[in-house]
Amino acid sequence: MATKKRVVKRKGIGVTHTYHGPRGKHRPGILVRLLQKIPSWGWWIGGLAVVAGYIWFFYYFFVSPFGFRWRALYGDVSYPEGYEIHGIDISHHQGRIDWDKLKDEGMINKCPIRFVMIKATEGATQTDENFLDNFYQARENGFTRGAYHFYSVHTPAEEQARHFLQVVRLENGDLPPVLDVEHKPKAQTDEQFKASVLQWLDIVEKHYQVKPIIYTYFKFKMKYLNDSIFDQYPYWIAHYYVDTLEYKGRWKFWQHTDAGRLPGIKGSVDFNIYNGSYYDLRQMTIGSQETIGEKAYSGD
Repeated sequence: MATKKRVVKRKGIGVTHTYHGPRGKHRPGILVRLLQKIPSWGWWIGGLAVVAGYIWFFYYFFVSPFGFRWRALYGDVSYPEGYEIHGIDISHHQGRIDWDKLKDEGMINKCPIRFVMIKATEGATQTDENFLDNFYQARENGFTRGAYHFYSVHTPAEEQARHFLQVVRLENGDLPPVLDVEHKPKAQTDEQFKASVLQWLDIVEKHYQVKPIIYTYFKFKMKYLNDSIFDQYPYWIAHYYVDTLEYKGRWKFWQHTDAGRLPGIKGSVDFNIYNGSYYDLRQMTIGSQETIGEKAYSGD
């Protein structure tokens, strides 16, 4: 039921006022009253605390876990300790390379560049536009070279292996062929995917008579390629911006940053280390029983 309004007429010149009853004042909430009591210097301290909190959050979640990357981006690359055999991997993304400058001035952690991994093919039809020149120049300039295939989720493994063999002509002194596998086809089960990868490896191994190298990142290997059958293949691990590897199995190469800088290469380039001596690296090459010895060190 609506409350009746009490009309009170007051004397005045033609004025009638309507009285709506008493109006009580609403007290602010307890939080507002507490904030009203904070002195101005308290607001300054609170603001500084909020800023400090944001800085800590940004550092903890975005800077600290990727310290290697931040230092690399600002020209101060950190390197895993205890390794002397360094190399790079390249593709058309590095553009046209000044090989003379790279050979004469290129150093990683005060050590010479010993090996160069070069992208050759992808899928069943694609060939890296700079592969032939990069592959030729790497050997001409005294680097131990290797060639890798980027595994595609869109074409059968057999077709991809045949394409790689058609394009790449590895010779004595070259590193074994490399399969770069980073994605699993959604249409395949885990077991089907593993069988496809093994098919590529088997076809290429029969052709070159050496075990191909598997390149992939740490979590992918642990999830899809951690079966014991894959342990027979040399492992090239991609694990960025960490001081030590989490992977506890055997490995040959470690791609530890994608933000390296070198004379002769515009932009960034991946840095890698070999887990062993230069002699070990040369022993790993195709036909090493024929080339090892003085010829193996002809690049020194």
